[in-house]
Amino acid sequence: MKLTILGCYAATPRTLTNPTSQVLEIKNRLFLIDCGEGTQVQLRKNKIKFSKINHIFISHLHGDHLYGLIGTISTFSLLGRTTDLHIYGPKGIKELILLQLKLTESWTTYDLFFHELESKESEVIFEDNRVIVKTIPLKHRVYTNGFLFQEKPGDRKLNVDAVQQYNIHTAYYQKIKGGGDITLDNGTVIENEKLSFDPIPAKSYAFCSDTVYNEDIIPVIKDVDVLYHESTFLESEAPLALKTLHSTAKEAARIALKANVKQLVLGHYSTRYDGIERFKEEAQEIFPNVLLGDDGRSFEWE
Repeated sequence: MKLTILGCYAATPRTLTNPTSQVLEIKNRLFLIDCGEGTQVQLRKNKIKFSKINHIFISHLHGDHLYGLIGTISTFSLLGRTTDLHIYGPKGIKELILLQLKLTESWTTYDLFFHELESKESEVIFEDNRVIVKTIPLKHRVYTNGFLFQEKPGDRKLNVDAVQQYNIHTAYYQKIKGGGDITLDNGTVIENEKLSFDPIPAKSYAFCSDTVYNEDIIPVIKDVDVLYHESTFLESEAPLALKTLHSTAKEAARIALKANVKQLVLGHYSTRYDGIERFKEEAQEIFPNVLLGDDGRSFEWE
């Protein structure tokens, strides 16, 4: 599982910082999460192929998470894209994008599918044979969702020595990988655990931005491998965080601790601060496993 941060700063883009956008690679799937201004430039800088992005998830309709979307959609057309593109976001996103395409007479060269979200309960919005994606209802000034990406468990690993020892035909290998027991010609049942090894544990990633401190999300993100949680402010601005329905670094850490996540990644920093190291320092007072998201940074988990 690989996470590439394209942008992770709040509000306006600056010469050296970009608003929210990131790419998650999981089970050989590439998902674009939020699409602030400059996203397509950051995709190029980070050598991410546009053609591999088939699903875009938009958390809410604030500009620093959205204003790069129409440009990205248009560039896909200029590059001759023919593959379907699916966009998941709050109700209204279809009207917003189609109006821009209509007025600029820039219809796409590919089919564009919108999946508009309205539910305030967690729901499955994407699923294939490898990955499932659920919403994480957040509390912000407008309707907002985070997204939970979960790998589906893979096949068990064949114990080659064991299957050869029992002289099991190759025709049964797929059944073994699927968890099935094997009955020999003499009627003896060989349990699957003797013929295979556990699969690589399925990984999970939760994206939570923007939101006020909200313990309601804990059951949804419980035990995830990696949590990206907004940390717009330091603790000295906690009243401002509450007023604007954002979170502090310490509040993100409290959520990570209570949800028993393995790794916390911080982001969505206010540009009022000179640097971001203090965000990590404050978060680690509560939760030890903290990484600082920053534009252009990539993280991988085996």
